[in-house]
Amino acid sequence: MIRISTIFVAICMVLLAASLGLILYSVAGLSGPESAIVALTALTFLILYNAVSMRLRDRSDVGSQIADLSRGTADLARQVAEFGRRLSAVEGRLVSSNSAGADRLQGVVSEINELGGLVKQLATTVAQHEDVLAAATAEPPQAPLGFDAEDAAPAPKTQPDKAQPDAVHAQASSIKHTPPKAPEAKALPEATVNPAPAVPPRPQAPATGAAAGPRSQAQILAAVRSAIDENRLDVYLQPLVTLPQRKVRFYEAVTRLRDERDQMLAAEDFIGIAEAAGLVGRIDHMVMLRCVQVLRRLMVRNKDVGVFCNVSAATLSNPSIFAQCLDFLEANRALAPSFVLEFKQATLRHLGPSETEHLAALAQRGYRFSIDHVTDLRFEPRDLADRGVRFIKVPAALLLDPKQSSASDIHPSDLSDLLGRFGIDLIAERIEGERSVVDLLDYDIRFGQGFLFAPPRPLRPEGASATGGAASSPGTGQEIKIQEPHAPGDTASDAATANPPPRAVGNAALARRIAGTA
Repeated sequence: MIRISTIFVAICMVLLAASLGLILYSVAGLSGPESAIVALTALTFLILYNAVSMRLRDRSDVGSQIADLSRGTADLARQVAEFGRRLSAVEGRLVSSNSAGADRLQGVVSEINELGGLVKQLATTVAQHEDVLAAATAEPPQAPLGFDAEDAAPAPKTQPDKAQPDAVHAQASSIKHTPPKAPEAKALPEATVNPAPAVPPRPQAPATGAAAGPRSQAQILAAVRSAIDENRLDVYLQPLVTLPQRKVRFYEAVTRLRDERDQMLAAEDFIGIAEAAGLVGRIDHMVMLRCVQVLRRLMVRNKDVGVFCNVSAATLSNPSIFAQCLDFLEANRALAPSFVLEFKQATLRHLGPSETEHLAALAQRGYRFSIDHVTDLRFEPRDLADRGVRFIKVPAALLLDPKQSSASDIHPSDLSDLLGRFGIDLIAERIEGERSVVDLLDYDIRFGQGFLFAPPRPLRPEGASATGGAASSPGTGQEIKIQEPHAPGDTASDAATANPPPRAVGNAALARRIAGTA
């Protein structure tokens, strides 16, 4: 684009040339063509002069620009060199710091390895001491039959029925801060007087008085088929109590079958044979029906009560049987918060695609799950919580076993806290003695189950009184009675008891039982 100054200079040169031609025409007396030629010559000279001067001026400007560019390039090169020097210094510092950090880390790793070795040695030493203490506790000195292992107060042997209250009274007066021991010696004479913390589980005896002789598998299978066809399936309830209050919170439904002679078959006697014959699905469906009926009757008096119902792996893997159970559970979906389905630990560890899908279908309908028949303490709490597991039953002997601290990933005393972070409650089952309860309280166990609190007991017939003298609700009598922790097997006295006294725990309950015996 032409600059304004160039246009102005061109106009000025034209005016000068025209003025020169007019002056020569008017003053010098030249003719018009001559004056025009002189004016054009002057204009040409001015144009050439202007072009040459502009060329010289542009050349000088280019030189100055080149000088400025060279100075800028030199400054840029100097700055790049400075940045390179600083970058080299930073790289040197980083290398030195990394080497120093690696040296510190290596020292820390070596110290951790040394501490790990010391901890292993300490754990080995502690395990040896615990084994020695457990062996010493498991083999107490044999006291005479008339002595008690805790206070060593001799009792007369001539009249055992009258001396027993005196011995118990002496024991009650000597107890200060320890929980009272339930008087199990009369109902279970084979139990030890001073049990060790790890007591072997006691088999649950059938409720019938006549002991059935040994049967073959064919006879048991025939009895199971007959019992299913004729609906001779009984549900026994065993309470799960809170610790240390011992307030009944849940019940576990235990299945019993009666043969033609009304002799009981325990679940452990016929479950394996029923699974092999494909009958366990029908049994589970019948048990679910009974459990839902029991739960409805229990919730008439207590809305916070719950029932545990065992479900076998065969039912979970059989599509047709599971569909029937799922339809029934869907129809009773309102009871899902209080109805807990219980599976074996081995069942949940070996779930296939169909079993996983069935378990997810139950969880989507709001049902919660429990794990029993636990053989080790290796759990994945996050995975179990995602599958809907909210309770885990562990035998008290397994929790109190000193060897489990080294065999499992976590110490048993920390297991309840770990499971609680994922919404899972730990239940100690098969509790046989008061000493086990005291030890379990140190493990922060919230729930307990076992013969110490009550054995499995049958339901009373429809219309029986709940508590004898109180207001009755159909079929809830036996459940209320088993809240009282007393000697197992005393079902006859429970059936005849009317207007029971208020529930008491601790030394008061022991003193009340002593006064009742006297």
